Amino acid sequence: MSRSIMIASVAACLTASQAFALDVGDRVDNFKLLDHNGRAHELHYLSDAKAVALMSHTVGCSELADDVARFETLAAKYAGQGSADGSVEFLMVNADGLSDRSLVQANAPVLIDEAQVVGESLGFTAAGQVLIVDPASWRVVYRGGVDAAAALEDFLAGRDVAPGVEAVNECALSFEHDAEFTYTRDVAPILAANCVTCHREGGIGPWAMTGYNMVRGFAPMIREVIRTKRMPPWHADPVHGSFANDRSLSVEEIRKVVHWVEAGAPRGDGDDPLESSSEGWPEWPLGEPDLVLDIPPFDVPASGVVDYKYRYIKNPLDHDVWVRAAEILPGDRAALHHVITTWAVPNDDGSMRKPKARGGLGGYVPGSATDAYPEGTGRLLPAGSYIIFQMHYTPYGKAVTDTSRLGIYLHDEPPEHPLRGAVLANTKIRIPANAKFHGDSAERTFEKDILVYSLLPHAHYRGTASEFRAFYPDGTEEVLLSVPSYDFNWQTSYVFEEPKRLPAGTRVVHTTWWDNSAQNPANPDPNREVPWGLQSWDEMLYGAVEYRPLDSGPEARVEVAGSE
Repeated sequence: MSRSIMIASVAACLTASQAFALDVGDRVDNFKLLDHNGRAHELHYLSDAKAVALMSHTVGCSELADDVARFETLAAKYAGQGSADGSVEFLMVNADGLSDRSLVQANAPVLIDEAQVVGESLGFTAAGQVLIVDPASWRVVYRGGVDAAAALEDFLAGRDVAPGVEAVNECALSFEHDAEFTYTRDVAPILAANCVTCHREGGIGPWAMTGYNMVRGFAPMIREVIRTKRMPPWHADPVHGSFANDRSLSVEEIRKVVHWVEAGAPRGDGDDPLESSSEGWPEWPLGEPDLVLDIPPFDVPASGVVDYKYRYIKNPLDHDVWVRAAEILPGDRAALHHVITTWAVPNDDGSMRKPKARGGLGGYVPGSATDAYPEGTGRLLPAGSYIIFQMHYTPYGKAVTDTSRLGIYLHDEPPEHPLRGAVLANTKIRIPANAKFHGDSAERTFEKDILVYSLLPHAHYRGTASEFRAFYPDGTEEVLLSVPSYDFNWQTSYVFEEPKRLPAGTRVVHTTWWDNSAQNPANPDPNREVPWGLQSWDEMLYGAVEYRPLDSGPEARVEVAGSE
């Protein structure tokens, strides 16, 4: 698509949104929202349904109670009637701008539209309004009140649908409309702070935000990826925990960018902040390392399957050191899927089968951002050790040679605490064929008081959601991390804003859910029962916990289990 066509499409594709009166025959744009129980729902994922019914919702309006009851009664009528031709899906959309989901009391899923951009684009003006949408075209076939049973029956039977009558009650919905937003004043600063790190020349983003003309051309896409929560790539449920590396946009930022696009993406006055930016992008984000090691090169074929490759480098240092950060600089980002970096001290006979000691240094995964280890911590790298690289390559149609490097940053003095890692994995998983939402778990009980710094969930193409839950010795429990929309392309380590203390005896359960259905566009084969496996067409239930024991000191030499 040419840039001029993309620019012209801004106005063409957003006419209904600007008018805020989505009517029969209009197309409903895709969106993804969490419901009041924390589960993610994406509209266009429901393409295998016979119909989708959406009802506007609010809290604190007693007049809505009857409408909710009637909507849920209608949903119950169609429950269990799914067939090869699909089912009927019933969803309510709360457009109050709620931040406290506990205020919602309902049986059917209530999607929480915190930024109010979805409810607004659906044309909702009061709670109790209903849209019936045809998943074959994503067009509205009925707009009216909750008395939609006859309309739904007519649509499912292939008959003409009579026009609906809008709900009349006092449960009005209001949407914030600030002053007109412009690129130069409002949008470019948001992009510079949240997006340009990846969307730049040489970055991992598929296009560079080099200025207004480029951003305007991609404006419809920007609106779409924000509404579907694909960008910025942050997948944690904000209800559970606060994280230092949170990449999400605030409610105010979402409103600004989406409303700016829907207004036609006006430029505004003044210089272009992205064109005039003089920010440099260093080769090593953490600065020049104390030690740089060239990982032995590997010729990646254009196609086929490449088994995991293991590369060994003798530690060139003749004395023990404490590492404060380790960073992989990928040679070819498209071919290099991940790197796991560990060290091992060989046995007296030089063998590495059961080394004297071993430990971790870190690694690389797509979309990862390198940070120093938590303050006051470090990882030991002993003299005489070998540094081991587990390299996973994925051919992408072009033969290339990967020449990645490892940068190591050292402490001047031993840190106060050694950093440890624990793995919660289940290698016995079996995911049934065509299962849309299948879960399994792994757990570990920590026998000592620990301080948890970060959590990392890991699955493959079929991974769709993940959770870490702590069961405390006093009988209480807490969700430490919920990832309702796991994305295999972004292997995020979620770093607590304040490290989490877990008392001795705490049992941590890591659960992963997979989508092995044909609705998952990344699924290699929905008709296959999927086992544990290293390659991405198999699956994993793998959770990493980065922590330190609260009674540890720098003299402790940490031995850790190997990782995938």
